[in-house]
Amino acid sequence: MAGYVRKTAASPAQVLEAAEGFLPERLGLNRTKGSGHGATYSGTEGTVSLHAHRHALYTEVVAETDQLRTSRMDYEIQIFLNRLPYEPEDRGGRGSGDPS
Repeated sequence: MAGYVRKTAASPAQVLEAAEGFLPERLGLNRTKGSGHGATYSGTEGTVSLHAHRHALYTEVVAETDQLRTSRMDYEIQIFLNRLPYEPEDRGGRGSGDPS
């Protein structure tokens, strides 16, 4: 029901690797589907599908959830996307206002 798009310098493989570490830990989600350009995670918080496609120097990441924009899942997805490096030399990581 909610969708988000993020441009990142990370490769699709790096995005999916980051998701594999972040989503199970933060939301208790398990990967139910996967490919070289996407993955679907499900759990008690709901379901999120990630799609990552490279376009020249950047990767476009699309995250679609089955929750409302005000849900905990959507909040955590926004944190995940914002942690992806925007420019090639960015390190990514949490923002100054993010909780650990």
